Amino acid sequence: MWKEIGGREAGQIRPNSFANRVKSHRVSTLQLSNNKDIISPHKGSINSLQVDLTEGRYLISSASDASVAVYDVQRATDYEGAGLIGKHKSVFVVDKQHGHGHKFAISSAMWYPIDTGLFITGSYDHYVKVWDTNSTQVVMNFKMPGKVYRTAMSSLATSHMLIAAGTEDVQVRLCDIASGAFAHTLSGHRDGIMAVEWSSSSEWVLVTGGCDGAIRFWDIRRAGCFRVLDQSQSQLGRRPPLLRRSAMSKVSTSKSLSVGQNLSGKPRAPQRKSNGNGVKQAPIGRIPGKGSVRQRLHPGMLSSQDRATAHYGAVTGLKVTEDGMYLLSAGSDSRIRLWDVESGCNTLVNFETVRLQTSKAIQLATTQDPAVVFVPCMTTVKAFDVCSGKTCLTFRGHYECVNCCWFSSQEQELYTGGNDRQILVWSPSRFTADEMVDHFNSIAVYFTYNIIFHPHVLKDVKPIIINQHLSSLNGMDMQDAGPTQDQDNWSD
Repeated sequence: MWKEIGGREAGQIRPNSFANRVKSHRVSTLQLSNNKDIISPHKGSINSLQVDLTEGRYLISSASDASVAVYDVQRATDYEGAGLIGKHKSVFVVDKQHGHGHKFAISSAMWYPIDTGLFITGSYDHYVKVWDTNSTQVVMNFKMPGKVYRTAMSSLATSHMLIAAGTEDVQVRLCDIASGAFAHTLSGHRDGIMAVEWSSSSEWVLVTGGCDGAIRFWDIRRAGCFRVLDQSQSQLGRRPPLLRRSAMSKVSTSKSLSVGQNLSGKPRAPQRKSNGNGVKQAPIGRIPGKGSVRQRLHPGMLSSQDRATAHYGAVTGLKVTEDGMYLLSAGSDSRIRLWDVESGCNTLVNFETVRLQTSKAIQLATTQDPAVVFVPCMTTVKAFDVCSGKTCLTFRGHYECVNCCWFSSQEQELYTGGNDRQILVWSPSRFTADEMVDHFNSIAVYFTYNIIFHPHVLKDVKPIIINQHLSSLNGMDMQDAGPTQDQDNWSD
């Protein structure tokens, strides 16, 4: 780590590259935190976790005992072990005792994307509720036709305030907070919908995964889905870099223009494809009609594509990467797949075989890069390299199955919750004694070299400054990642 810091000081490493290296190093050293402990008030399994997207400070959790709790993860409520271990108790809890609380298990809880003044919960009691955080009162109710498995809101939305709800019903329902009514429903799945995820590159695109094994892409401004992922349609590896793709497209365009010009100079009429039986087919998305009338049909609604499946079992988890280029999916067939969002193809990244829950939705998490994906695998959480599919880390700490995980990009911390009713915090490993000794040696070598060969460099450096620097290092928290505490770990 000190090598990267030295390279940045010397100007050999660019700022963005340095930041990415530091973050990657912190992620690779994640371990069970020994200075932060979240006291869970839940009496049932933890079903969902989320840190607010505005401040990165408040964690919300939901559980099977029909309770939801909020914690301040930056400011501890109490300290133990001579002030070394911060205890984070819940700021408030809403449970069955609340007059307007849920009656059955809360499967999903999330923050309003642009403000912590509201949060949304979905429950097995067939209700989606919008809550006022300050008064802990229900602002809005949406009655669903069945159990609510997952809810989601777009963090990019500026033109709508829609909550997408996946239930045991075959239709996806969009609840409008602005009007307090259902905006519309999305029909296409043949079984319940366990996973719902908004695109991270467009506020209009919604991705859903159902118990029928299908993953569907919806443009909420149009009727019907515009893409159904098929595990048999694949491309080898991830797409090439942007510059390379643009160059390839220019070359292919120029070739097509040169070849497409025939001797007569007349444009060639489009030819219909044959299905192998001598019968010519119309282009995809159109069906022949009488006379000159042709009905335009959405590709996702074609019978040949509409029955495609992404998994051999139910789709239990979805996660769109931060850049919006890829989609990660988990299924009850214990498979993890990486999809190219642009082409809709399976990238054939071979994730190592794991055991996943089959009857319950799980919550995946990714780093901001995104280079690593965190997947709940029964009693453990495994971190996979997104490019190769190899296991990077395995987190063991829960006594029962893990249901959800959330990665905080601000703190570089991982939060996990499971059936053991516990919320565990996984933080980057702090400074080791060997790294401290190496750093002190590097400081000594630096000053010795300049005193002998370049004394003019140190003529303005007062001894008191050097002593202050060394004393600050000696008094530094032995678990820190640098000479001073990381600024992004400061609390208010």
